[in-house]
Amino acid sequence: MAYETFAFVYDEVMDSSLYEKWLAFSKRHFPENTKEVFELACGTGALAVSFAKDGYEVTGLDLSEEMLMIASNRAFEEEVEVQFVQGNMLDLSEVGQYEAITCFSDSLCYMANRQEVQQVFDEVFQALKEEGTFIFDVHSTYQVDTVFPEYSYHYQTDDFAFLWDSYPGKKEHSIEHFLTFFVEDPEEPSRFIREDELHQERTYTMENYLTMLENAGFHQVKAYADFTDEEPTETTQRWFFVCQK
Repeated sequence: MAYETFAFVYDEVMDSSLYEKWLAFSKRHFPENTKEVFELACGTGALAVSFAKDGYEVTGLDLSEEMLMIASNRAFEEEVEVQFVQGNMLDLSEVGQYEAITCFSDSLCYMANRQEVQQVFDEVFQALKEEGTFIFDVHSTYQVDTVFPEYSYHYQTDDFAFLWDSYPGKKEHSIEHFLTFFVEDPEEPSRFIREDELHQERTYTMENYLTMLENAGFHQVKAYADFTDEEPTETTQRWFFVCQK
Protein backbone atom coordinates (compact mmCIF):
# COMPACT_ATOMS: atom_id res chain seq x y z
CA MET A 1 0.00 0.00 0.00
CA ALA A 2 1.25 3.48 -0.84
CA TYR A 3 2.92 5.27 2.07
CA GLU A 4 3.44 2.08 4.09
CA THR A 5 7.23 2.39 4.15
CA PHE A 6 7.20 6.03 3.09
CA ALA A 7 5.53 6.97 6.39
CA PHE A 8 8.72 6.45 8.35
CA VAL A 9 10.89 8.58 6.07
CA TYR A 10 8.25 11.05 4.87
CA ASP A 11 9.45 13.95 6.99
CA GLU A 12 13.04 13.26 5.96
CA VAL A 13 12.36 13.91 2.28
CA MET A 14 9.39 16.30 2.47
CA ASP A 15 10.01 20.02 1.94
CA SER A 16 8.97 21.37 5.35
CA SER A 17 8.52 24.90 4.00
CA LEU A 18 5.40 23.72 2.15
CA TYR A 19 3.52 23.34 5.44
CA GLU A 20 4.00 27.03 6.18
CA LYS A 21 2.65 27.83 2.71
CA TRP A 22 -0.41 25.60 3.14
CA LEU A 23 -1.09 27.16 6.54
CA ALA A 24 -0.74 30.69 5.19
CA PHE A 25 -2.97 29.98 2.19
CA SER A 26 -5.63 28.44 4.41
CA LYS A 27 -5.65 31.33 6.84
CA ARG A 28 -6.03 33.83 4.00
CA HIS A 29 -9.08 32.00 2.66
CA PHE A 30 -10.82 30.75 5.80
CA PRO A 31 -13.75 32.94 6.85
CA GLU A 32 -12.67 35.25 9.66
CA ASN A 33 -14.38 33.40 12.51
CA THR A 34 -13.29 29.88 11.54
CA LYS A 35 -12.33 27.81 14.58
CA GLU A 36 -12.62 24.18 13.44
CA VAL A 37 -10.43 22.50 10.86
CA PHE A 38 -10.81 18.93 9.63
CA GLU A 39 -7.72 17.89 7.67
CA LEU A 40 -8.09 15.03 5.21
CA ALA A 41 -5.01 12.91 4.46
CA CYS A 42 -3.18 14.53 7.37
CA GLY A 43 -0.13 12.28 7.01
CA THR A 44 2.45 12.71 9.75
CA GLY A 45 0.53 15.62 11.24
CA ALA A 46 2.88 18.50 10.50
CA LEU A 47 0.15 20.76 9.13
CA ALA A 48 -2.42 19.63 11.70
CA VAL A 49 -0.03 20.58 14.49
CA SER A 50 0.62 23.94 12.83
CA PHE A 51 -3.12 24.60 12.69
CA ALA A 52 -3.42 23.67 16.37
CA LYS A 53 -0.55 25.96 17.33
CA ASP A 54 -2.43 28.76 15.60
CA GLY A 55 -5.43 28.20 17.83
CA TYR A 56 -7.67 26.07 15.64
CA GLU A 57 -9.57 23.03 16.92
CA VAL A 58 -8.10 20.35 14.68
CA THR A 59 -9.10 16.85 13.65
CA GLY A 60 -6.86 14.93 11.26
CA LEU A 61 -7.89 11.90 9.22
CA ASP A 62 -5.60 9.50 7.39
CA LEU A 63 -5.80 5.99 5.98
CA SER A 64 -2.34 4.98 7.22
CA GLU A 65 -1.85 3.71 10.78
CA GLU A 66 1.87 4.36 10.43
CA MET A 67 1.31 8.00 9.49
CA LEU A 68 -1.12 8.53 12.36
CA MET A 69 1.27 7.02 14.88
CA ILE A 70 3.92 9.55 13.86
CA ALA A 71 1.31 12.33 13.86
CA SER A 72 0.17 11.53 17.39
CA ASN A 73 3.75 11.53 18.65
CA ARG A 74 4.34 14.87 16.94
CA ALA A 75 1.32 16.46 18.61
CA PHE A 76 2.41 15.09 21.98
CA GLU A 77 5.95 16.43 21.58
CA GLU A 78 4.66 19.83 20.43
CA GLU A 79 2.21 19.89 23.37
CA VAL A 80 -0.88 20.59 21.30
CA GLU A 81 -4.21 18.80 21.21
CA VAL A 82 -5.17 17.24 17.89
CA GLN A 83 -7.68 14.46 17.40
CA PHE A 84 -6.38 11.94 14.88
CA VAL A 85 -8.75 9.46 13.24
CA GLN A 86 -8.01 6.55 10.96
CA GLY A 87 -10.40 6.54 8.05
CA ASN A 88 -11.01 6.87 4.34
CA MET A 89 -12.01 10.20 2.80
CA LEU A 90 -14.38 8.22 0.57
CA ASP A 91 -16.63 7.75 3.61
CA LEU A 92 -17.01 10.67 6.03
CA SER A 93 -20.47 9.69 7.26
CA GLU A 94 -19.31 9.22 10.86
CA VAL A 95 -16.96 12.18 11.31
CA GLY A 96 -19.48 14.89 12.13
CA GLN A 97 -19.52 18.39 10.64
CA TYR A 98 -16.87 21.11 10.57
CA GLU A 99 -16.50 24.76 9.67
CA ALA A 100 -13.52 24.09 7.40
CA ILE A 101 -12.10 21.01 5.67
CA THR A 102 -8.72 20.85 3.94
CA CYS A 103 -7.04 18.29 1.69
CA PHE A 104 -3.52 19.23 0.62
CA SER A 105 -0.35 17.69 -0.79
CA ASP A 106 -2.20 16.51 -3.94
CA SER A 107 -3.86 13.78 -1.86
CA LEU A 108 -6.94 13.79 -4.09
CA CYS A 109 -4.73 12.73 -6.99
CA TYR A 110 -4.44 9.32 -5.32
CA MET A 111 -8.11 8.58 -5.99
CA ALA A 112 -8.40 5.75 -8.50
CA ASN A 113 -10.81 7.46 -10.89
CA ARG A 114 -13.09 10.41 -11.43
CA GLN A 115 -15.96 8.64 -9.66
CA GLU A 116 -13.91 8.48 -6.46
CA VAL A 117 -12.99 12.16 -6.68
CA GLN A 118 -16.69 12.98 -7.06
CA GLN A 119 -17.46 10.80 -4.05
CA VAL A 120 -14.91 12.67 -1.93
CA PHE A 121 -16.47 16.00 -2.94
CA ASP A 122 -19.92 14.65 -2.06
CA GLU A 123 -18.70 13.39 1.32
CA VAL A 124 -16.93 16.67 2.11
CA PHE A 125 -20.03 18.68 1.25
CA GLN A 126 -22.06 16.67 3.76
CA ALA A 127 -19.32 16.97 6.41
CA LEU A 128 -19.27 20.77 6.18
CA LYS A 129 -21.46 22.99 8.29
CA GLU A 130 -23.63 25.51 6.46
CA GLU A 131 -21.47 28.15 4.78
CA GLY A 132 -18.43 25.97 5.51
CA THR A 133 -15.22 26.13 3.49
CA PHE A 134 -13.39 23.36 1.63
CA ILE A 135 -9.83 24.05 0.48
CA PHE A 136 -7.73 21.57 -1.46
CA ASP A 137 -4.93 21.34 -4.00
CA VAL A 138 -4.18 19.00 -6.88
CA HIS A 139 -1.51 18.65 -9.53
CA SER A 140 -2.33 20.57 -12.68
CA THR A 141 -2.47 18.75 -16.00
CA TYR A 142 0.69 20.66 -16.94
CA GLN A 143 2.51 19.25 -13.91
CA VAL A 144 1.45 15.68 -14.62
CA ASP A 145 1.83 15.72 -18.40
CA THR A 146 4.92 17.91 -18.80
CA VAL A 147 6.89 18.36 -15.57
CA PHE A 148 6.70 14.95 -13.90
CA PRO A 149 7.56 12.53 -16.76
CA GLU A 150 11.17 11.34 -16.44
CA TYR A 151 11.51 13.23 -13.15
CA SER A 152 14.23 11.73 -10.94
CA TYR A 153 15.17 12.60 -7.38
CA HIS A 154 17.79 10.85 -5.26
CA TYR A 155 18.50 11.59 -1.61
CA GLN A 156 21.10 10.01 0.65
CA THR A 157 22.37 10.21 4.23
CA ASP A 158 24.72 7.94 6.18
CA ASP A 159 21.91 5.58 7.19
CA PHE A 160 19.29 6.12 4.51
CA ALA A 161 18.88 6.42 0.74
CA PHE A 162 15.80 7.33 -1.25
CA LEU A 163 15.20 7.13 -5.00
CA TRP A 164 12.15 8.68 -6.67
CA ASP A 165 11.57 8.21 -10.40
CA SER A 166 8.41 9.22 -12.26
CA TYR A 167 6.99 7.96 -15.55
CA PRO A 168 3.77 8.61 -17.49
CA GLY A 169 0.85 6.47 -16.38
CA LYS A 170 -1.44 4.41 -18.56
CA LYS A 171 -4.44 6.73 -18.20
CA GLU A 172 -4.86 10.31 -19.35
CA HIS A 173 -3.23 12.88 -17.03
CA SER A 174 -1.73 10.16 -14.82
CA ILE A 175 1.75 9.56 -13.44
CA GLU A 176 3.51 6.66 -11.72
CA HIS A 177 6.12 7.32 -9.05
CA PHE A 178 8.53 4.46 -8.36
CA LEU A 179 10.01 4.85 -4.87
CA THR A 180 12.95 2.82 -3.60
CA PHE A 181 14.21 3.02 -0.02
CA PHE A 182 17.42 1.71 1.49
CA VAL A 183 17.06 1.87 5.26
CA GLU A 184 19.68 0.79 7.78
CA ASP A 185 18.80 -2.46 9.52
CA PRO A 186 18.53 -1.62 13.27
CA GLU A 187 19.64 -5.16 14.17
CA GLU A 188 22.63 -5.11 11.84
CA PRO A 189 23.83 -1.53 11.19
CA SER A 190 26.17 -2.53 8.38
CA ARG A 191 23.22 -3.97 6.43
CA PHE A 192 20.57 -2.02 4.50
CA ILE A 193 17.02 -3.15 3.83
CA ARG A 194 15.47 -2.33 0.45
CA GLU A 195 11.79 -1.46 0.11
CA ASP A 196 9.94 -0.53 -3.08
CA GLU A 197 6.64 1.32 -3.45
CA LEU A 198 4.58 2.37 -6.45
CA HIS A 199 2.55 5.57 -6.10
CA GLN A 200 -0.03 6.23 -8.81
CA GLU A 201 -1.55 9.68 -9.21
CA ARG A 202 -4.07 11.10 -11.63
CA THR A 203 -5.46 14.56 -12.17
CA TYR A 204 -8.19 16.03 -14.36
CA THR A 205 -8.84 19.21 -16.28
CA MET A 206 -9.86 22.40 -14.51
CA GLU A 207 -13.29 22.08 -16.12
CA ASN A 208 -13.65 18.54 -14.74
CA TYR A 209 -12.93 19.68 -11.18
CA LEU A 210 -15.32 22.62 -11.42
CA THR A 211 -18.08 20.38 -12.75
CA MET A 212 -17.58 17.80 -10.00
CA LEU A 213 -17.63 20.47 -7.31
CA GLU A 214 -20.83 21.93 -8.74
CA ASN A 215 -22.37 18.44 -8.82
CA ALA A 216 -21.50 18.04 -5.14
CA GLY A 217 -23.39 21.22 -4.32
CA PHE A 218 -20.68 23.85 -3.89
CA HIS A 219 -22.13 27.16 -5.04
CA GLN A 220 -19.00 29.30 -4.99
CA VAL A 221 -15.62 27.98 -6.16
CA LYS A 222 -12.43 29.91 -6.85
CA ALA A 223 -9.20 28.50 -8.31
CA TYR A 224 -5.71 29.77 -7.53
CA ALA A 225 -2.15 29.04 -8.63
CA ASP A 226 0.80 27.62 -6.70
CA PHE A 227 0.10 28.90 -3.15
CA THR A 228 -0.67 32.40 -4.44
CA ASP A 229 -3.92 34.33 -4.80
CA GLU A 230 -3.37 34.62 -8.55
CA GLU A 231 -5.44 32.88 -11.21
CA PRO A 232 -3.94 29.69 -12.71
CA THR A 233 -2.04 29.92 -15.98
CA GLU A 234 -1.02 27.31 -18.55
CA THR A 235 2.19 26.60 -16.60
CA THR A 236 0.72 26.52 -13.09
CA GLN A 237 1.94 23.34 -11.41
CA ARG A 238 -0.44 23.11 -8.45
CA TRP A 239 -4.08 24.19 -8.54
CA PHE A 240 -5.74 25.39 -5.35
CA PHE A 241 -9.52 25.43 -4.93
CA VAL A 242 -11.50 27.36 -2.32
CA CYS A 243 -15.10 26.13 -2.17
CA GLN A 244 -18.04 27.46 -0.16
CA LYS A 245 -21.03 25.39 0.87
